[in-house]
Amino acid sequence: MKSFPCGGRSVVDVLRAVLPSGEGPGRVLAAMDRVEHSARADPLADALGSAVRAVPMGGARDALHGRWLGHPLHPLLVQVPVGAWLSAAVLDLLPGGRRPATVLVGVGLAGAAPAALAGWTDWAELRRPQQRVGLLHAAANVSGVVCYAASLACRLRGRAWRGRLWGFAGLAAVGVGGAVGGHLSYRLGAGAHHAEEAAALVPPGWHPVASLADLPPGRPRHGLVGDVPVVIVRTEDGTDARVLAGRCGHMAGPLSEGEVRDGCVVCPWHGSAFRLEDGWNVSGPATAPQPVFETRVVDGRLEVRARPE
Repeated sequence: MKSFPCGGRSVVDVLRAVLPSGEGPGRVLAAMDRVEHSARADPLADALGSAVRAVPMGGARDALHGRWLGHPLHPLLVQVPVGAWLSAAVLDLLPGGRRPATVLVGVGLAGAAPAALAGWTDWAELRRPQQRVGLLHAAANVSGVVCYAASLACRLRGRAWRGRLWGFAGLAAVGVGGAVGGHLSYRLGAGAHHAEEAAALVPPGWHPVASLADLPPGRPRHGLVGDVPVVIVRTEDGTDARVLAGRCGHMAGPLSEGEVRDGCVVCPWHGSAFRLEDGWNVSGPATAPQPVFETRVVDGRLEVRARPE
């Protein structure tokens, strides 16, 4: 790669210092690590989280989490403002694009509201390090929205060049927010399904997990299938048991420490309820079913195996 001087340092040297390499994480990831471990914004996070959870949403809360969709709704809604604003930036660089660019800036602002609502609803249920990075993600996006609001105001007043500059500034802020959001999702696992791989990690065949007589009916108990944690609930008639992946798919909460309610095991961390019969996520914030294992009783011992794909 060719080097170009940049203040006494080549571009390659600058990139190596900023981006991850074989020598270390680079300044960007190091900065993100500091955000994850900094408690400075925790009082704000506590206040905002309490406020979001206190809003009486009813069934709309699960809808905003994306339970009906099978995965978080926020990333889908984000496509509207980001797509509109990126398209507006392209039109701003072309002749004759003033009017459609103005329309797209307005569309992006309208689409930002539902995306933010879904994002804050998810954010309130995250772990502390994730919430810290989530605040940075939100701050960048709020900055972008402010820039685009100023851009729209300038465009409507006929100040096209000023509106374009505000638009490009907003796109830069939203780009930073997207990068931080990627870190939040793919490095810290926010919004990921934390139980999906459970069945795949279990060796083939049947595995003994407990003596059926030692399991109290209707109460969740912790078990292991190899190294995979499971939650075991003996049926009320005492003849069998239901076994699900032990870590909640939402944020890996320990289901064995939850409670059984109306035929479901309820996560003690955020209240997601999974039907014991088939693992269906009856209520969120979990957006996907919990993996279920097949069971049988042999000489009083409960055995389980992963369901065939």
